[in-house]
Amino acid sequence: MGKALSGITAHAKGVRLGIYEPTPDTVSEKRKALQHGEEIHLDLMGRSIPAVYTKDGLRALHQGKPVPPASVELYLAGKFGDDLEDVRHAMTELANSLPPTDLARQAFRMYESFRPEVKPGAEGWGAKGELDLGRLAPPR
Repeated sequence: MGKALSGITAHAKGVRLGIYEPTPDTVSEKRKALQHGEEIHLDLMGRSIPAVYTKDGLRALHQGKPVPPASVELYLAGKFGDDLEDVRHAMTELANSLPPTDLARQAFRMYESFRPEVKPGAEGWGAKGELDLGRLAPPR
């Protein structure tokens, strides 16, 4: 387990440093080749996310089960409340401001630049922060 974790962590750091570049075209090709119920691992912001092809499309797996979109919407509504549509719009505009390959390569660094600040270490673990939508502005 330690070796696997070490490899995943090293890969994540390599993605953040720009050493490894995720390839959206490869992901698209793999997705098209999937059969119903077949599992795949997708690289997202330097992490490998298990996913499965369902009758409704590609879904991330959590504890071996596809994540229902409704549960994601409930989670986001709970986190962002009345600001959800503004946050969704700002993040969509930011994501659309870059070609997919650049977005894949820069996503984690972008996240680090706008994520809410909380206290460092265990004290800040799980703490709520304030998202400043102004920090989500696309690069000009």
